[in-house]
Amino acid sequence: MSSAATTPPAVDRVDGFSRKSVRKAKQKRSQSSSQFRSQGKPIELTPLPLLKDVPAPEQPDLFLKKLQQCCTLFDFMDTLSDLKMKEYKRSTLNELVDYVTVSRGYLTEQAYPEVVKMVSYNIFRTLPPSDSNEFDPEEDEPTLEASWPHLQLVYEFFIRFLESQEFQPSIAKKYIDQKFVLQLLELFDSEDPRERDYLKTVLHRIYGKFLGLRAFIRKQINNIFLRFVYETEHFNGVAELLEILGSIINGFALPLKAEHKQFLVKVLIPLHTVRSLSLFHAQLAYCIVQFLEKDPTLTEPVIRGLLKFWPKTCSQKEVMFLGELEEILDVIEPTQFVKIQEPLFKQISKLPVVFKGCMQHSENLQ
Repeated sequence: MSSAATTPPAVDRVDGFSRKSVRKAKQKRSQSSSQFRSQGKPIELTPLPLLKDVPAPEQPDLFLKKLQQCCTLFDFMDTLSDLKMKEYKRSTLNELVDYVTVSRGYLTEQAYPEVVKMVSYNIFRTLPPSDSNEFDPEEDEPTLEASWPHLQLVYEFFIRFLESQEFQPSIAKKYIDQKFVLQLLELFDSEDPRERDYLKTVLHRIYGKFLGLRAFIRKQINNIFLRFVYETEHFNGVAELLEILGSIINGFALPLKAEHKQFLVKVLIPLHTVRSLSLFHAQLAYCIVQFLEKDPTLTEPVIRGLLKFWPKTCSQKEVMFLGELEEILDVIEPTQFVKIQEPLFKQISKLPVVFKGCMQHSENLQ
C-alpha cells in the first residue's frame, strides 16, 4: 500500500479494514482503523494562514476552513506515506486546540455542525475485532491506536469546545444527538486506554451539558453492561463507564427513582459474576457504596446479591468480595446491619482468617 488518505463521504462508519491489526501478545501493538482506504496517490492539502495572522473578522471563516481540512484522514500504519501532510494536519489541530481555548467570538452557529462533522470523521470508526483467544487484558499490553498523533488532538479539541464559555447546548443539541452518543459509547470498547480516558471526559461533559440526553446515556450504559454480563463478557471500557456512573449516582436526587434501584440490583450486582472482575472492581465497589450512602435501605438487597454470587472456587475473587464488604460495612447503618448479619456471618464463618475482622465491624455497629 503506497498511501492511504481520504476524506470520508459520510460520518457513518465504513466497512472493511485497510490493514489487519499488528498483534503480538505481551508487547505494545498498533492497529489501523477501518475508515482508511487506499487511494493510490498522495494527498495534498493547501496550506492556510495561521488564525492569529488574519484580521479578527476573518477568523471565523478561516476556522471553518481549517475544520474542513482536518476531516482528511491518513493511514498511520503506512509510516512512510504523506509525512508532510500528516504533520500539517497535526499542526493545524494543535492550532485549533489553542484557538478554542483562548479566543472569543469564533463559535458562530455555523461552526457547530462543522465541529461535530470534523470530530465524527476522525473518531467514529469500526474498531478492529479483538483476538480474545490471544489477548489477555490482565497480562498483555493493549493494542494502541496507530493514528493517535491526530486522534488525541481531536479529542483534546472537542473537550475544549465543550468546555468553552461560548458553548451553547441549545444549538449543539441538533448535532450532538442520540446517534452521536451511541457511536461515542461504542468507542469505549477501544483497547487503547488513552482513548478510553479521553472518551470518559467527553461523555462526562456531554452528560453534564445535555439534560435531554441523560436518560438515554444511562439506558445505553445499562444495555452495554447487560450484553457484557449475559452475552459477550468482553467490553474494554467497563471501568471507565463505571467511573462515570460513580459521578452520576452521586448526583441522583432523593428519593431514588425505581429505575435507579433496579439498575443497582439487576445490572451492577450481576457485574460481580464476570471473569474479568479485577479489571473494574474498584470502580464497581465505589458505585455500590454510592448507592448505599444515598439510600441505606438498599443494604439488604445488595448484601444478599453479593452472597448469591459469592465465588465458590476463585480465592482472588473472594478477596475482592471481602474488600467490598469491608467498604459496605463502613457506611451502613446499624438498623440495616441487623437485617443482613445472619446470612453475612454464615458466609464469613467459612473464612476463619477474616472472621475476627468482620466481627469487629459488627461490634462497632451494634
